[in-house]
Amino acid sequence: MSEETVPQQGGGTARPKGLLQQMEELMAALNADLSALDADLQSSATAGRIPVEEPEAG
Repeated sequence: MSEETVPQQGGGTARPKGLLQQMEELMAALNADLSALDADLQSSATAGRIPVEEPEAG
């Protein structure tokens, strides 16, 4: 009967591995978001530039 009342543990490595997996997924998502933000900023900076006319030599 004691086996029914005691929750089975998956071993000491199950929880840290799950946390590590979550951290890796969050870091990958953050990296993707930052890459998209960088691309947006690069395109807006390029689109927003006004060509500067060089002064004519005289």
